[in-house]
Amino acid sequence: MARKNFSATPREEFDFTPVEPVRADMDDARMLDLNVEEESPFLRAQKRVPVRRGPLPRKTADRLKLALIAVCILGLAGTVTAFAYNYGAHSWRFTINSSDDIQISGTQNVTRAQILEVMAADLGRNAFFVPLADQKKKLEEIPWVESATVMRFWPNRLRVDVHERTPEAFARIGSKIALIDSNGVLMDLPSSGRKKYSFPVIVGLGPAEPLSKRAASMRIYESLIRSLDSSGANYSKDLSEVDLSDPADVKVGVANASGVVVIHLGSSNYLERYKIYVAHTQEWQQQYEKVQTVDLRFDGQIVVNPDMRAAGQQPLPKAMVKAAVAAGANPVALTNATAHAAATKPTAEIKSTTTKTPPTTKPATASKARRHHVRHSAKHAARKQPPADMGAIVD
Repeated sequence: MARKNFSATPREEFDFTPVEPVRADMDDARMLDLNVEEESPFLRAQKRVPVRRGPLPRKTADRLKLALIAVCILGLAGTVTAFAYNYGAHSWRFTINSSDDIQISGTQNVTRAQILEVMAADLGRNAFFVPLADQKKKLEEIPWVESATVMRFWPNRLRVDVHERTPEAFARIGSKIALIDSNGVLMDLPSSGRKKYSFPVIVGLGPAEPLSKRAASMRIYESLIRSLDSSGANYSKDLSEVDLSDPADVKVGVANASGVVVIHLGSSNYLERYKIYVAHTQEWQQQYEKVQTVDLRFDGQIVVNPDMRAAGQQPLPKAMVKAAVAAGANPVALTNATAHAAATKPTAEIKSTTTKTPPTTKPATASKARRHHVRHSAKHAARKQPPADMGAIVD
């Protein structure tokens, strides 16, 4: 038998063992070694980098930087402002050259010439240097101007807005006729044909009276007008004149076919007393030749045509009458140049009636006049209708 030649191979050579576990162990060993090196107490310490510090703290330095920036900004703004001011103050673009650069609105009775007379000082002046408050005050000194506003407009224009006063009556001041508002301010009559007013003429105002006294008289006038118009009949349209010389005795003039009848209304109950006149006016005109005055101040007693003295009142110039009539005033009130005042010795007769009225309290002067008339009633009982210049007391 032939012998096979083969080399004997150890069994261990045929055993296969994986390599990866070995490598894994090696990696772990390396990692352990590295960790050991990092934690080694023999490693060199890290070198500290030196930091250069300034002379000021960091916060203080930041604040100084912000302050410096703010100063620069303010300096730049101041420079721009100074340049703009210098340009606006000296540039020809902002100069008011003529009256065409002044715009006016809100005027009806105030003329443009009156406004420009006040604003003339601003011609040739820089618009930025116009004293608006001073010009406003001067404009409001014009009688017709109640309030005014002055404004600047770019680049060289001015605008004047005017609010005019509202007249409430004509006023006779001496030999002059003017319009008057609720505050007692007198205004010139408007230009001929511009506007007409249907107001009564107020008499009894003095030329030297202060504004406060005229304002008080106008409050009485307004109370009278409101009372006469409160019922809706608008009796104020019948008035041609109102006499406010005596606040305790308001007298109104009513025009009729024979002239003007002066009615004494006292200081209250204007509407009730005027209605008495309206109810009896035709009867009195038929009974008396001419009714000149009617005194209704005392309740339960009516005095028709008491003896009156004419208080001197100068007639108005013809030119003034013409201007007032053109403005709407009643010509009868303007030509009626006499104001009436009670005489010291009344000569009126009494017309007694069978109707008795309850006794009322009257002023002492009225009681004396009544007793005087009663003493003479028997002497004149046989007389017929009293003359036109005599009076009658109707109870």
